Amino acid sequence: MSKRVGRTVKYVILVVGAIVMVFPFFWSFMTSFKDLKEILRDPFSLIPKEFTMKNYVSVFTKVPFARYLLNSTVVALATTFLQLVTACLAAFAFARMRFRGRDVIFYVFLATMMIPQQVVMIPQYLVVMKLNMDNSYLGLILPHAATAISIFFLRQFFLTIPRDLEDAATIDGCGPLRTLVNVFLPLTKPAIATIAVFSFMWSWNNYFWPLLVISEPEMRTVQLGLAMFKSEGGIQWGEFMAATVVATLPIMIAYFIAQRQFVKGITLTGLKG
Repeated sequence: MSKRVGRTVKYVILVVGAIVMVFPFFWSFMTSFKDLKEILRDPFSLIPKEFTMKNYVSVFTKVPFARYLLNSTVVALATTFLQLVTACLAAFAFARMRFRGRDVIFYVFLATMMIPQQVVMIPQYLVVMKLNMDNSYLGLILPHAATAISIFFLRQFFLTIPRDLEDAATIDGCGPLRTLVNVFLPLTKPAIATIAVFSFMWSWNNYFWPLLVISEPEMRTVQLGLAMFKSEGGIQWGEFMAATVVATLPIMIAYFIAQRQFVKGITLTGLKG
């Protein structure tokens, strides 16, 4: 009886937590179908009295929001890909390869996680400006092509792989790169999916860095584009909510695609901790 009560309490807590997490998005989604008068008259109503699609039409006609989506997609996908490549190579080197000063280099590299992003942002900005990469995809992508957290996360997974598998690959004539591709990567799909989801989400939601390096309107990302729905009369809430819904969909799609591997990766990380 006590176990049943405890299980019921857990489910109730989970349901309440899920409602709290989903409610803001649900409210935004419903508000995006209201006209401005209804929003101002009754902002807390969940169901629109009259559904309208004009907010979504305005999102793509009032500003070049499709271009902003394209820019964010290119930046997020390229950043995610480069972070996965650099994380796989560096993690394999730190976890399996033997060279002088390996552990010292790793701990120094790991210590960079303690440095606030705001501290390194100005030096990064000066380098980007010096190389004339402002207002370009390279300026948005390259400064974030590698992260210490991704390398550390993947290294911990590589350390759990039995060395016998690596020795067997070496006996079969595999070099380090082939061993990484054929042995390690297939066994670490959950970790790779987890890194990919977090990297894509961070890059897609990044606001401050594009604000620094982008001044040309056609190079704006989605997060900068959302600010275009603010006028002298205030925020156009219907259009803003519609744009927010559109901007959130790619993250949700990316998560659902990698959901199984993502959850597995988080679970395995917890077990290994």
